[in-house]
Amino acid sequence: MSLRDQIIAALKRIYDPEIPVNIWELGLIYGIEVDEAGKAAIRMTLTAPNCPVAGSLPAEVERAVRAVPGVTGVKLELVFDPPWSKERMSQAAKLALGLEDVLPITRLQR
Repeated sequence: MSLRDQIIAALKRIYDPEIPVNIWELGLIYGIEVDEAGKAAIRMTLTAPNCPVAGSLPAEVERAVRAVPGVTGVKLELVFDPPWSKERMSQAAKLALGLEDVLPITRLQR
């Protein structure tokens, strides 16, 4: 498993406390870059700028990434452009939250 994949696995263990889906599936992570030396650059957002966990979630993300074996440093950038929306969520997250049907509903004509 690559270092980037290990970082993603660590991010999948972090949940927004108000939404029962991990931050990776929610689409809160906008970018992950890892250089040859093991330094990780993470771009992330929050569901809203005034999110109740704005002060703690970025620090939790940074701690989780630093704990991945092989990561030598973390630069975390909190961004709000583009703004987060439910379109950034994975299909799995949308299904878990009941935002999309598993199969499209077809109307029967009589």
